[in-house]
Amino acid sequence: MIGWLDLSAGASGDMLLGALVDAGVPLEVPAGAVAALPVERIRLVTESVTRHGLGATRVHVQAPTSSAHRTWADVRALLGQAALPGPVRDGALAVFERLAIAEGRVHRVSPDDVHFHEVGALDALADVVGVVAAFEHLGLSRLAASPITLGSGTARGAHGVVPIPGPAVLELLTGVPVVAGAVAAEMCTPTGAALVAARVGEWTTLPPMRVERVGVGAGGRDPVELPNVVRLVLGEPAHPQPASPVVLEANIDDLDPRLWPGVLDALLAAGASDAWLTPILMKKGRPAYALSVLCRPELVDEVEAVVFATTSTIGMRVVPVGKVALERVPASVEVLGARVGVKVAVAGGRVVNVSVEYEDVAALARDAGVPVKEALRAATAAAEAAYPVMRT
Repeated sequence: MIGWLDLSAGASGDMLLGALVDAGVPLEVPAGAVAALPVERIRLVTESVTRHGLGATRVHVQAPTSSAHRTWADVRALLGQAALPGPVRDGALAVFERLAIAEGRVHRVSPDDVHFHEVGALDALADVVGVVAAFEHLGLSRLAASPITLGSGTARGAHGVVPIPGPAVLELLTGVPVVAGAVAAEMCTPTGAALVAARVGEWTTLPPMRVERVGVGAGGRDPVELPNVVRLVLGEPAHPQPASPVVLEANIDDLDPRLWPGVLDALLAAGASDAWLTPILMKKGRPAYALSVLCRPELVDEVEAVVFATTSTIGMRVVPVGKVALERVPASVEVLGARVGVKVAVAGGRVVNVSVEYEDVAALARDAGVPVKEALRAATAAAEAAYPVMRT
């Protein structure tokens, strides 16, 4: 399963937690992880709300008021003491480490000397541990997200008035596509920024998928400009249909004919599905060959390089082609005491063609000391007897 986060209204710990629970993660999963923390009792309570008419889940963190300003070392020790599964502990530590490094850069101090204020409070601890536990429960193979809205204006924090986007938020989201958005307020909290920075592997529009579930998590505010929600879309990847194969063509009149077998061998070695020559007559009556190479689209660059390296052409045509192929079933028959490979072509459940592998026949003839034509005749007869062609 893969996931995609719509962060057009920003991100915070409670919004992400609400989206995860709304998408089907049992509340007991994040609540159990939070209960493992060696701190005062913390409860998670859900509430159904609407934001601009859009139904959403809001998760409230009910915890005692605490004035403790925990350092990164304090949080590290606290998580080390908690009876958490390894992936949840490691994931939470990774989030807080990002926060410590970002805050250290902003305040020009060592990460170990950073004092978490709002981030070190019990509700922020619960958000981080709960979100990490919920994502681990989903076991996503891929998590992508939209560009994230940060907001604008100013806000008052523990150190006084700070600009929005907050300095720590910008540090946390270095290299991430961001926008200010329409709301003149904080739309992305440091906790939300650290969580998405740690969990999201790709920043993109909604990737191709077969949607299975959608979770909507609400923030506490309800601005007039937009619904203040994070959406989590879950589903299975939808693999695009492969592109059409292509034929590369070049008319060549000045290559020593003795080189052509090596050219064809090199093209097949580069991954071409087939390569062939057609005698043609060019302008001014010059005899030439038309080189044609069939290959998959992802191999065009490699095949082109071989054509230019092994022939005298200075250009070629690239023509997309359609292809109809029968189902081919590999098989073999015993001939003169050895096995010979056979390709059996099937259409509509009926055998319509049978052919033996010539290289196997040639090796058989050499080992048995018989002419190739006799070995070929015997192998073909055995194959047709074993896999009779259904005539209409």
